[in-house]
Amino acid sequence: MQSLSWQEQLAQAIRQPNELLDYVGLMANSIGYSQKSIDQFPVRVPHAFADRIQRNNPDDPILRQVFPYLDEENECEGYVNDPLAESNVQPAQGLLQKYNSRVLSITTGACAIHCRYCFRRHFPYQNATANGIHLKESLEYIQSDKSIKEVILSGGDPLTLSDRRLTELCQSLSQIDHVKRIRFHTRIPIVLPARLSEELVKTLVSMEKTIIFVLHINHANEIDVPVINNIAILHKFNIMVLNQSVLLKGINDSTESLIALSERLVENQVTPYYLHLLDPVAGAAHFDVNEEQAKKLIKEMHQSVSGYLVPKLVKEEVGKAGKTWL
Repeated sequence: MQSLSWQEQLAQAIRQPNELLDYVGLMANSIGYSQKSIDQFPVRVPHAFADRIQRNNPDDPILRQVFPYLDEENECEGYVNDPLAESNVQPAQGLLQKYNSRVLSITTGACAIHCRYCFRRHFPYQNATANGIHLKESLEYIQSDKSIKEVILSGGDPLTLSDRRLTELCQSLSQIDHVKRIRFHTRIPIVLPARLSEELVKTLVSMEKTIIFVLHINHANEIDVPVINNIAILHKFNIMVLNQSVLLKGINDSTESLIALSERLVENQVTPYYLHLLDPVAGAAHFDVNEEQAKKLIKEMHQSVSGYLVPKLVKEEVGKAGKTWL
Protein backbone atom coordinates (compact mmCIF):
# COMPACT_ATOMS: atom_id res chain seq x y z
CA MET A 1 0.00 0.00 0.00
CA GLN A 2 2.81 2.42 0.87
CA SER A 3 4.22 2.07 -2.68
CA LEU A 4 1.06 3.63 -4.09
CA SER A 5 0.82 7.35 -4.76
CA TRP A 6 -1.03 9.42 -2.20
CA GLN A 7 -3.88 9.86 -4.68
CA GLU A 8 -4.16 6.08 -5.08
CA GLN A 9 -4.04 5.59 -1.31
CA LEU A 10 -6.80 8.15 -0.89
CA ALA A 11 -8.94 6.49 -3.56
CA GLN A 12 -8.51 3.10 -1.87
CA ALA A 13 -9.36 4.32 1.65
CA ILE A 14 -11.66 2.12 3.75
CA ARG A 15 -15.26 3.22 3.27
CA GLN A 16 -17.38 0.62 5.08
CA PRO A 17 -17.57 -0.05 8.84
CA ASN A 18 -17.38 -3.82 8.44
CA GLU A 19 -14.38 -3.46 6.15
CA LEU A 20 -12.68 -1.42 8.86
CA LEU A 21 -13.48 -3.99 11.55
CA ASP A 22 -12.17 -6.81 9.39
CA TYR A 23 -8.98 -4.87 8.63
CA VAL A 24 -8.16 -4.52 12.33
CA GLY A 25 -8.96 -8.14 13.20
CA LEU A 26 -12.43 -7.69 14.64
CA MET A 27 -15.47 -9.67 13.54
CA ALA A 28 -17.69 -7.91 11.05
CA ASN A 29 -20.83 -6.68 12.82
CA SER A 30 -19.15 -7.23 16.21
CA ILE A 31 -19.74 -3.57 17.00
CA GLY A 32 -23.06 -1.91 16.23
CA TYR A 33 -22.84 1.02 13.86
CA SER A 34 -25.16 3.74 12.62
CA GLN A 35 -26.18 3.36 9.01
CA LYS A 36 -28.17 6.58 9.35
CA SER A 37 -25.01 8.47 10.31
CA ILE A 38 -22.84 7.10 7.54
CA ASP A 39 -25.51 7.90 4.97
CA GLN A 40 -24.96 11.54 6.00
CA PHE A 41 -21.25 11.38 6.87
CA PRO A 42 -19.58 8.37 5.24
CA VAL A 43 -16.74 6.33 6.68
CA ARG A 44 -13.34 7.19 5.24
CA VAL A 45 -10.10 5.85 6.73
CA PRO A 46 -6.81 5.58 4.80
CA HIS A 47 -5.06 2.25 5.31
CA ALA A 48 -1.97 4.13 6.52
CA PHE A 49 -3.99 5.39 9.48
CA ALA A 50 -5.85 2.10 10.05
CA ASP A 51 -2.47 0.37 10.32
CA ARG A 52 -1.95 2.18 13.64
CA ILE A 53 -5.09 0.67 15.18
CA GLN A 54 -4.27 -2.10 17.64
CA ARG A 55 -5.59 -5.37 16.27
CA ASN A 56 -8.43 -7.15 18.06
CA ASN A 57 -9.01 -4.17 20.34
CA PRO A 58 -12.55 -2.74 20.11
CA ASP A 59 -11.56 0.07 22.51
CA ASP A 60 -8.52 1.25 20.58
CA PRO A 61 -8.31 5.08 20.74
CA ILE A 62 -7.61 5.43 17.03
CA LEU A 63 -10.48 3.14 16.04
CA ARG A 64 -12.87 5.11 18.26
CA GLN A 65 -12.10 8.30 16.33
CA VAL A 66 -13.25 6.92 12.99
CA PHE A 67 -15.85 4.20 13.63
CA PRO A 68 -19.54 5.25 13.33
CA TYR A 69 -20.92 3.92 16.61
CA LEU A 70 -24.66 3.69 17.22
CA ASP A 71 -24.18 6.48 19.77
CA GLU A 72 -24.13 8.91 16.84
CA GLU A 73 -27.90 8.52 16.59
CA ASN A 74 -28.44 9.91 20.10
CA GLU A 75 -30.18 13.27 19.97
CA CYS A 76 -28.86 15.57 22.69
CA GLU A 77 -30.03 19.05 23.57
CA GLY A 78 -27.62 21.71 22.36
CA TYR A 79 -25.95 19.49 19.75
CA VAL A 80 -26.64 21.03 16.35
CA ASN A 81 -25.48 20.90 12.75
CA ASP A 82 -23.66 24.26 12.88
CA PRO A 83 -22.32 24.50 16.45
CA LEU A 84 -20.11 27.53 15.75
CA ALA A 85 -22.71 29.39 13.65
CA GLU A 86 -20.21 29.59 10.79
CA SER A 87 -23.02 30.32 8.33
CA ASN A 88 -23.20 33.79 9.92
CA VAL A 89 -19.55 34.79 9.45
CA GLN A 90 -18.98 34.44 5.70
CA PRO A 91 -18.05 37.79 4.10
CA ALA A 92 -17.55 35.93 0.81
CA GLN A 93 -18.30 32.36 -0.23
CA GLY A 94 -15.62 30.06 1.10
CA LEU A 95 -14.28 32.62 3.56
CA LEU A 96 -14.93 32.73 7.31
CA GLN A 97 -14.01 35.69 9.48
CA LYS A 98 -14.65 35.00 13.16
CA TYR A 99 -11.66 36.81 14.67
CA ASN A 100 -9.77 40.04 14.05
CA SER A 101 -6.64 40.07 11.86
CA ARG A 102 -7.22 36.67 10.22
CA VAL A 103 -9.59 34.85 7.92
CA LEU A 104 -10.15 31.18 7.24
CA SER A 105 -10.46 29.89 3.70
CA ILE A 106 -12.61 26.82 3.06
CA THR A 107 -10.37 25.58 0.29
CA THR A 108 -12.24 22.30 -0.28
CA GLY A 109 -14.85 20.04 1.24
CA ALA A 110 -12.64 16.99 0.84
CA CYS A 111 -10.82 15.25 3.69
CA ALA A 112 -8.56 12.20 3.66
CA ILE A 113 -10.31 10.92 6.78
CA HIS A 114 -13.71 11.38 8.37
CA CYS A 115 -13.27 11.93 12.10
CA ARG A 116 -16.59 11.20 13.77
CA TYR A 117 -16.36 14.22 16.10
CA CYS A 118 -15.76 16.70 13.24
CA PHE A 119 -17.57 19.98 13.89
CA ARG A 120 -18.03 20.43 10.12
CA ARG A 121 -19.56 17.00 9.50
CA HIS A 122 -22.79 18.73 8.43
CA PHE A 123 -21.16 21.74 6.76
CA PRO A 124 -22.78 22.77 3.40
CA TYR A 125 -19.56 22.61 1.41
CA GLN A 126 -21.37 22.73 -1.92
CA ASN A 127 -22.41 26.31 -1.16
CA ALA A 128 -19.50 27.44 0.97
CA THR A 129 -16.21 26.57 -0.72
CA ALA A 130 -13.73 29.03 -2.21
CA ASN A 131 -13.40 27.76 -5.76
CA GLY A 132 -13.83 29.17 -9.25
CA ILE A 133 -15.32 32.65 -9.25
CA HIS A 134 -15.79 32.44 -5.49
CA LEU A 135 -12.05 32.07 -4.98
CA LYS A 136 -11.55 35.30 -6.93
CA GLU A 137 -14.13 37.03 -4.73
CA SER A 138 -12.52 35.78 -1.53
CA LEU A 139 -9.07 36.97 -2.67
CA GLU A 140 -10.56 40.37 -3.52
CA TYR A 141 -12.06 40.56 -0.04
CA ILE A 142 -8.71 39.75 1.58
CA GLN A 143 -7.01 42.34 -0.63
CA SER A 144 -9.56 44.98 0.40
CA ASP A 145 -9.13 44.50 4.16
CA LYS A 146 -5.68 45.61 5.25
CA SER A 147 -6.31 44.44 8.83
CA ILE A 148 -5.98 40.82 7.67
CA LYS A 149 -2.48 39.65 8.54
CA GLU A 150 -3.02 35.89 8.35
CA VAL A 151 -4.93 33.50 6.10
CA ILE A 152 -5.77 30.06 7.45
CA LEU A 153 -6.20 27.35 4.81
CA SER A 154 -8.72 24.82 6.01
CA GLY A 155 -11.62 22.80 4.70
CA GLY A 156 -12.02 19.87 4.48
CA ASP A 157 -8.27 19.61 4.33
CA PRO A 158 -6.22 21.92 2.09
CA LEU A 159 -3.68 19.19 1.36
CA THR A 160 -6.29 17.22 -0.60
CA LEU A 161 -5.75 19.86 -3.28
CA SER A 162 -3.16 19.14 -5.95
CA ASP A 163 0.28 20.73 -5.74
CA ARG A 164 -0.67 22.95 -8.67
CA ARG A 165 -3.83 24.31 -7.04
CA LEU A 166 -2.11 24.82 -3.69
CA THR A 167 0.77 26.63 -5.37
CA GLU A 168 -1.58 28.89 -7.33
CA LEU A 169 -3.56 29.74 -4.19
CA CYS A 170 -0.46 30.52 -2.14
CA GLN A 171 1.02 32.57 -4.99
CA SER A 172 -2.15 34.66 -5.10
CA LEU A 173 -1.99 35.22 -1.34
CA SER A 174 1.72 36.04 -1.51
CA GLN A 175 0.93 39.00 -3.79
CA ILE A 176 -1.14 40.65 -1.03
CA ASP A 177 1.34 42.77 0.92
CA HIS A 178 -0.55 43.00 4.21
CA VAL A 179 -0.90 39.21 4.49
CA LYS A 180 2.12 38.15 6.53
CA ARG A 181 1.36 34.51 7.31
CA ILE A 182 -0.28 31.53 5.62
CA ARG A 183 -1.37 28.90 8.09
CA PHE A 184 -2.28 25.33 7.11
CA HIS A 185 -4.78 23.48 9.28
CA THR A 186 -4.28 19.90 8.22
CA ARG A 187 -4.56 16.33 9.42
CA ILE A 188 -3.18 14.80 6.23
CA PRO A 189 0.51 14.64 7.28
CA ILE A 190 -0.78 12.37 10.06
CA VAL A 191 -3.45 10.24 8.39
CA LEU A 192 -1.98 10.06 4.86
CA PRO A 193 1.76 10.68 5.28
CA ALA A 194 2.57 9.99 1.62
CA ARG A 195 0.85 13.24 0.65
CA LEU A 196 3.49 15.59 2.05
CA SER A 197 6.58 15.94 -0.09
CA GLU A 198 9.77 17.92 0.27
CA GLU A 199 9.13 19.39 -3.18
CA LEU A 200 5.75 20.81 -2.11
CA VAL A 201 7.11 22.26 1.12
CA LYS A 202 10.03 23.84 -0.69
CA THR A 203 7.58 25.50 -3.08
CA LEU A 204 5.47 26.82 -0.22
CA VAL A 205 8.37 28.45 1.61
CA SER A 206 9.50 30.12 -1.61
CA MET A 207 6.41 32.39 -1.41
CA GLU A 208 8.22 34.76 1.01
CA LYS A 209 5.40 34.55 3.53
CA THR A 210 5.69 32.91 6.94
CA ILE A 211 4.29 29.39 6.60
CA ILE A 212 2.81 27.70 9.68
CA PHE A 213 1.49 24.16 9.94
CA VAL A 214 -1.06 23.32 12.61
CA LEU A 215 -1.41 19.55 12.78
CA HIS A 216 -4.28 17.67 14.41
CA ILE A 217 -3.17 14.75 16.56
CA ASN A 218 -5.30 13.44 19.43
CA HIS A 219 -3.29 10.47 20.69
CA ALA A 220 0.37 9.50 20.90
CA ASN A 221 -0.31 6.29 18.96
CA GLU A 222 -1.00 8.36 15.85
CA ILE A 223 2.67 9.37 15.63
CA ASP A 224 4.59 6.70 13.75
CA VAL A 225 7.77 6.81 11.64
CA PRO A 226 6.18 8.26 8.46
CA VAL A 227 4.56 11.01 10.54
CA ILE A 228 7.90 11.78 12.22
CA ASN A 229 9.49 11.98 8.77
CA ASN A 230 6.84 14.50 7.67
CA ILE A 231 7.49 16.65 10.72
CA ALA A 232 11.20 16.52 9.90
CA ILE A 233 10.50 17.80 6.37
CA LEU A 234 8.63 20.79 7.79
CA HIS A 235 11.44 21.54 10.23
CA LYS A 236 14.03 21.24 7.46
CA PHE A 237 12.47 24.33 5.89
CA ASN A 238 12.14 26.16 9.24
CA ILE A 239 8.35 25.92 9.34
CA MET A 240 6.68 26.44 12.70
CA VAL A 241 4.77 23.25 13.58
CA LEU A 242 1.99 23.31 16.19
CA ASN A 243 -0.57 20.73 17.23
CA GLN A 244 -4.17 21.05 18.26
CA SER A 245 -6.18 18.23 19.79
CA VAL A 246 -9.79 17.69 20.77
CA LEU A 247 -10.50 16.28 24.22
CA LEU A 248 -12.48 13.10 23.52
CA LYS A 249 -14.10 10.65 25.90
CA GLY A 250 -12.62 7.18 25.62
CA ILE A 251 -9.73 8.42 23.51
CA ASN A 252 -7.53 10.91 25.37
CA ASP A 253 -9.50 11.84 28.51
CA SER A 254 -6.84 10.84 31.01
CA THR A 255 -3.80 12.65 32.35
CA GLU A 256 -1.60 9.76 31.24
CA SER A 257 -2.75 9.86 27.60
CA LEU A 258 -2.47 13.66 27.38
CA ILE A 259 1.04 13.63 28.85
CA ALA A 260 2.09 10.81 26.53
CA LEU A 261 0.87 12.84 23.55
CA SER A 262 2.67 16.00 24.64
CA GLU A 263 5.89 14.10 25.33
CA ARG A 264 5.72 12.53 21.87
CA LEU A 265 5.02 15.89 20.23
CA VAL A 266 7.85 17.75 21.97
CA GLU A 267 10.21 14.85 21.30
CA ASN A 268 9.63 15.67 17.63
CA GLN A 269 9.75 19.46 18.07
CA VAL A 270 6.02 20.04 17.74
CA THR A 271 4.47 22.53 20.16
CA PRO A 272 1.32 21.38 21.99
CA TYR A 273 -0.87 24.35 21.06
CA TYR A 274 -4.56 23.87 21.87
CA LEU A 275 -6.64 21.24 23.60
CA HIS A 276 -10.21 21.96 22.49
CA LEU A 277 -13.37 21.07 24.30
CA LEU A 278 -15.67 19.23 21.92
CA ASP A 279 -17.76 21.49 19.72
CA PRO A 280 -21.41 20.43 20.21
CA VAL A 281 -22.06 19.07 16.74
CA ALA A 282 -24.98 16.71 16.19
CA GLY A 283 -23.83 13.09 16.28
CA ALA A 284 -20.81 13.59 18.53
CA ALA A 285 -22.26 13.97 22.04
CA HIS A 286 -20.84 10.61 23.15
CA PHE A 287 -17.33 12.12 22.87
CA ASP A 288 -18.04 14.95 25.31
CA VAL A 289 -15.82 15.56 28.34
CA ASN A 290 -17.30 18.23 30.59
CA GLU A 291 -15.47 21.44 31.41
CA GLU A 292 -14.89 20.58 35.07
CA GLN A 293 -13.19 17.29 34.18
CA ALA A 294 -11.15 19.00 31.46
CA LYS A 295 -9.83 21.60 33.93
CA LYS A 296 -8.94 18.81 36.35
CA LEU A 297 -6.90 17.05 33.67
CA ILE A 298 -5.01 20.23 32.79
CA LYS A 299 -4.32 20.92 36.48
CA GLU A 300 -2.92 17.41 36.86
CA MET A 301 -0.73 17.95 33.79
CA HIS A 302 0.65 21.17 35.30
CA GLN A 303 1.49 19.27 38.48
CA SER A 304 3.28 16.52 36.56
CA VAL A 305 5.24 18.03 33.67
CA SER A 306 6.95 21.20 32.47
CA GLY A 307 4.65 24.03 31.43
CA TYR A 308 5.61 23.86 27.75
CA LEU A 309 4.14 20.35 27.62
CA VAL A 310 0.70 21.60 28.65
CA PRO A 311 -1.55 22.78 25.79
CA LYS A 312 -3.95 25.68 26.27
CA LEU A 313 -7.39 24.36 27.19
CA VAL A 314 -9.92 26.27 25.10
CA LYS A 315 -13.46 26.26 23.80
CA GLU A 316 -15.06 28.17 20.98
CA GLU A 317 -18.02 30.36 21.79
CA VAL A 318 -20.18 31.95 19.13
CA GLY A 319 -19.66 35.70 18.87
CA LYS A 320 -16.51 35.87 20.99
CA ALA A 321 -13.46 37.78 19.71
CA GLY A 322 -11.23 34.76 20.20
CA LYS A 323 -11.13 31.30 21.72
CA THR A 324 -12.06 31.16 25.39
CA TRP A 325 -9.17 30.01 27.60
CA LEU A 326 -10.31 27.79 30.45
